[in-house]
Amino acid sequence: MSRAFTFPGQGSQAVGMGRELAEAFASAREVFEEVNEALGQDLSKLMWEGPQEDLTLTENAQPAIMAVSLAVVRTLEREGGFSLADKAAFVAGHSLGEYSALAAAGSLTIADTARLLKRRGLAMQRAVPVGQGAMAALLGLEFEAAAEVAKEAAQGDVCTAANDNGGGQVVISGTKAAVERAIEIAKTKGAKRSMLLPVSAPFHCSLMKPAAEEMAEALSQVDLKTPAIPLVANVTASRVADPATIRELLVEQVTGMVRWRESVLYMEAQGVTSFVEVGAGKALTGMVKRIAKEAETLSIGTAADVEAFIKTL
Repeated sequence: MSRAFTFPGQGSQAVGMGRELAEAFASAREVFEEVNEALGQDLSKLMWEGPQEDLTLTENAQPAIMAVSLAVVRTLEREGGFSLADKAAFVAGHSLGEYSALAAAGSLTIADTARLLKRRGLAMQRAVPVGQGAMAALLGLEFEAAAEVAKEAAQGDVCTAANDNGGGQVVISGTKAAVERAIEIAKTKGAKRSMLLPVSAPFHCSLMKPAAEEMAEALSQVDLKTPAIPLVANVTASRVADPATIRELLVEQVTGMVRWRESVLYMEAQGVTSFVEVGAGKALTGMVKRIAKEAETLSIGTAADVEAFIKTL
């Protein structure tokens, strides 16, 4: 069985995330402490106690989601003698999850990853004044149809496909007026449902260019090693292992589309038969089930999940 390990993106955050792991495993506690120290912030307290609106802020949600994923990975390594390099054919992450995937594969340190994601969250928030941008989910339209809706709605503004999540779920991003137009157009094109998403900025579109420039500077200052397992990159939906190329793709990813459907299909074509989601929530597991219907799926996010997975090693 060939496995890919996947790492969730924004939207997977919830108050209480990671607390049970920290209580059950010293190795998980260490990761949360490393993240707190790197950020100079008691992020784990916010994760475990809330309030939800503060945890949902992009600058907090991004490092928090990464911290849970890496706490799971380190616990598997310490408690189960697990080695990602031996057990995985690929790693992949959805948007910020790409950073988690690289940290899990030894390309970035946890401390550097936490600082990069904090900066990424702040940069994305600053790129567009609140209220000027928006994102919406178009449900029931395949990618090509959704992309046409976005193109028709643009009318001189920015409106583009941001996440191709598969199974007729496409997220669009751009200026608020254009995204609202797209929602209305989608109704006439057969969408089952279209709705604005509760996000504070229009991610993965050209409006994020200032954030991409800031991340280019931030990434130039960190040591990025060759990952122990190839990464399937969001913007190319294919494998990459060269550190210089990974750096470029992480910058491109800020304004580029998350090609998740194509990434899963690529891994399946390379022989992957099992997809393991590592961290908070089960969003990617649901997406994979819609894209690669024959593949096995598993999510590991709780202490019980960790213990069950270790028994299979």
